Amino acid sequence: MDAQRKKVKIAVNGGIHFGAKLTAKQLLVIAKYMDDQDELELTTFQQLYIDVFDDKKDEIISEFEQVGLRCYPVGKFVKSLRTCNFCKGEEEEGMPVAKELNERIAGIPVPFTLKPAYTGCPVGCGEPLINDIGIMKVKNHYDLYIGGKSKGKDAETGSLLMTNLEPEDLYSAVEKIIEFYQQQAKKRETFHKFVNRLGHEAILEEMNK
Repeated sequence: MDAQRKKVKIAVNGGIHFGAKLTAKQLLVIAKYMDDQDELELTTFQQLYIDVFDDKKDEIISEFEQVGLRCYPVGKFVKSLRTCNFCKGEEEEGMPVAKELNERIAGIPVPFTLKPAYTGCPVGCGEPLINDIGIMKVKNHYDLYIGGKSKGKDAETGSLLMTNLEPEDLYSAVEKIIEFYQQQAKKRETFHKFVNRLGHEAILEEMNK
């Protein structure tokens, strides 16, 4: 019977905290929905991929969320925010801003999987410069980078689009960039190619409308 039931993949993590961590209780709840031969896939984006029965997906997600796990769709969506480990404390490293940004953008459907990253200081442990959208906290403000690419022979760092942003300006800018990408990207066009095709001036012009 179970062999005929459809399974779907969901992404799971412990949310944004001091490091990418899971508690024993969270691991036990995840293991509850795995057979002995099942495997968890750990991604480079601080997520675990788990296959669950489609007809039980909502119920399972609800149980995961009750123990503090965050669940996200897999595929052509904005990934949850990759972060640094917030080594100097919640307020100083901007954890509230990272949490709020993640709430606003994670799971938005896009033409091709989009990877945002955040770091709480210029050391850059969250690797913002090699991801599609990168945010770096510099003193009390935020710099925004776009177009980074971490893989392939054409790998390159992202370039600075906006600087010295207040949190609300940062949220608005990232949301507008994602919306513009949704509207103007070609089918399955990666964000890196989209940025290179349109250029910074066109993106900034759209954001200033």
